[in-house]
Amino acid sequence: MSDYTQYKVIHVVEGGCGTLLLGSSGLPLKKLEATLNEEAAAGWQMVFQVIENKRFMLFWQREAIILTLGRTRG
Repeated sequence: MSDYTQYKVIHVVEGGCGTLLLGSSGLPLKKLEATLNEEAAAGWQMVFQVIENKRFMLFWQREAIILTLGRTRG
């Protein structure tokens, strides 16, 4: 395992309007993919990810993904 000297956390959340109108809308995968490609081009690597489900406005559940990125300098 590499020793990273910098870390970055990215939080991507499921859309609120789709959750309210449809009950769920899913994670914005195209946005997530574009963000990861931009970060990889800047030298970041994904270290860890977790998917969480949170209550949203009492009745609904909202999904989010938390990505931890790392990179070494030098």
